[in-house]
Amino acid sequence: MGIGGLLKSLLPYVLPYRWLLIATLILTFLGSLMAQVNAVVLDRAVDSINELLHLEGGFQWSQATQILIIVSSVLLGKEILSAVITFGQRIFGEKIRINVSRDLSLRVVERILTFRMAYFSAVDNEPGKLQTRIDRGVMSLSNTVKNFFIDILPLFTSAILALILMYAANIYVGIVATVIIPIYFWITARQGTRMKGWRHRVFGTHQKLNQGIMSIIESIGVIKSFNRENVEAHKQATLQNQSTDQQMATRRISFLFEGLKSFVEQIGTVLIIILTAYLVLIDYPGMSIGKIMYHVMLFNNVSAPIRQLHRIYDDLNDALVYAEGFFGILRADDQVEASGTYRPATVKGHFELSHVEFTYANGTHALRDLTMTIEPGRTTALVGLSGAGKTTIVNLLDKFYAPDSGTITLDGVPLNEWDTQVLRDNIGLVLQKNHIFTGTIAENIRYGRPDATDQEVAQAARQAYIYDQIMALPDGFASQALQLSGGQQQRIAIARMFLKNPPIIFLDEPTASLDAIATEQIKASIDAIKQGRTVIVISHNIGQIIDSDNLYVLDTGHCVQHGRPEDVYRQGGLYKEILDASARSMNIDKIAATTGDLD
Repeated sequence: MGIGGLLKSLLPYVLPYRWLLIATLILTFLGSLMAQVNAVVLDRAVDSINELLHLEGGFQWSQATQILIIVSSVLLGKEILSAVITFGQRIFGEKIRINVSRDLSLRVVERILTFRMAYFSAVDNEPGKLQTRIDRGVMSLSNTVKNFFIDILPLFTSAILALILMYAANIYVGIVATVIIPIYFWITARQGTRMKGWRHRVFGTHQKLNQGIMSIIESIGVIKSFNRENVEAHKQATLQNQSTDQQMATRRISFLFEGLKSFVEQIGTVLIIILTAYLVLIDYPGMSIGKIMYHVMLFNNVSAPIRQLHRIYDDLNDALVYAEGFFGILRADDQVEASGTYRPATVKGHFELSHVEFTYANGTHALRDLTMTIEPGRTTALVGLSGAGKTTIVNLLDKFYAPDSGTITLDGVPLNEWDTQVLRDNIGLVLQKNHIFTGTIAENIRYGRPDATDQEVAQAARQAYIYDQIMALPDGFASQALQLSGGQQQRIAIARMFLKNPPIIFLDEPTASLDAIATEQIKASIDAIKQGRTVIVISHNIGQIIDSDNLYVLDTGHCVQHGRPEDVYRQGGLYKEILDASARSMNIDKIAATTGDLD
């Protein structure tokens, strides 16, 4: 992306504020006119004083005082008017910048919410990297708006007007000023080309740093338990040193080019002084001592953008790097989640998977030629060792991912033809680790159905056996949900599902974070809500597995056994191994003996 492409991409976000833009441009033009007043006044004042000093009859203080009063009044008035114009121009420009920044932030959030799950599981889209791409993108793009409408436009408008006045006064001086400018711009362009690669490297390192910090915060318990603080600190120190070296390299290149550009600018000033002085000495028509100062000050207005351009150009090059990642998100049309149009009045929950293949973006082949039937109104358990593909099946049925090949139907209709929102409105999902949002307990439960009443929220909490614990808190349902323990948060997630009350329920280790009593209570609630619904259970809990109507045993993405739990157990094989191992791990013989002795 070049500067032209960057401005073209930003234009749709600036145009809604066209009246602010027009007002900014008008004030910019007026401010540029004011910037030339000093040169005109100094020209007239120097020549007037020079004439006064050479009058026959001597110097007259009354005339000198009159000149000083006029000069002071004009300059003071000009400064007051310039201050008002500059204030308005900056306020309008800043309002454009802030509004564009808001619109960019909202747009990227809206866009991300439409992406399919595969986008977020890609290596380049880890949370820290994605956040850096968005934050840096919005910041640099809003700065581009500021640079263009608040900084560049006034500077270049003033420079163009000053150059016109120089040509009007003396064409030779104007030519000298014009020749200097392209040399400076050529050096600036070379600087941008030289630094582009370094900027990309710095950006990549920033992403790694942010991802590393997020990883430390998320894994702080594990880090401390293994006493690996020094290891993590060393990793960050390596990245920080790499970032420092990269930044110093970019600064060295930048300072070298800036020094060269400053030298060219000063050469221009020297040439203007020499040329105007020479023209005065040869008594060139229209040239005077005042004109020397006049042209020097006008050239100063011409070179003002040159003095600012290196900073603005650096910001624009930063924006180009960050804009590529930011607009890459906005233009990732191939990542938008697909949705069909099928919207039935009722959903039974009859799933059919036929010869389904699925591979994750990282290359993991999760499902292989998988065929199975999930019968409506019944409970189906998915059993297998870790990595067998159980959770992947749930992800496919919820349309989080699409299969590589094969077909999946719900109630006889291919899943890709279903309206995604309607499908998910009819599915309740409880995961092993459910996300709790920042906010109150009531807000988190009501996430299952935003229009639920307080009584319905309370009833859902009772079903999840969390109501009494909530009421024991000082603020009750108004307490912050993130302050709850892991097990309590899991019950909040289950209460959220009860409130949604869907015809299809997916339970992926729903009681993994709960104690034995809480597990029994939740199981009783789940058993009640399962009646008449299609339920898929993924669990290592024996009670939840053998209580299912049907089960499928998975091994590395294949279905190796299926049927009623007791029938599959009699077949032997993997299911029997898993169930026997679970019984042994629970020390079930001693438990039975202990409970038998108590009886």
